[in-house]
Amino acid sequence: MTDEAMPDYDEQDRRIAMILGEDEVAEVNNKTLRIYLDYLMKNITLPCRVTGIEDFSWEKRFVFGYGSKTEYEKLKKTQPSYADTYELLSFDDEVNEGYGILVNLKRVSDKRKFTLPLADLKATDNKSDNYKNLDDFSVWFVNYR
Repeated sequence: MTDEAMPDYDEQDRRIAMILGEDEVAEVNNKTLRIYLDYLMKNITLPCRVTGIEDFSWEKRFVFGYGSKTEYEKLKKTQPSYADTYELLSFDDEVNEGYGILVNLKRVSDKRKFTLPLADLKATDNKSDNYKNLDDFSVWFVNYR
């Protein structure tokens, strides 16, 4: 596959298509998720620090002002928050079209472990290859499923 085969794609689309072994960006399905998982397992350098891209689903009512601040602070002690920093420990072997790729994490502040969808996370070092690889995955997963 050459760059001429993809003249209208921007750089990110080209990278994603190349990862998937396609001439154009393919839709999210179990097969393409498996291909992407294999790629990420080989190309994410651990340890990798990550944080949330935006508020996690359980946090929405608090972030948008519908829940009490006291309750939110209490729940954040036992629930993962998008504002926390995590160390990516490993990838789950299974993929799911609804959640994509799940990863196992350890929250830096208290060492509590969680499993979260990778598409909800970004690397904290925005100059790293990890950042680019995770961003590419999230953009693909959100836009092509």
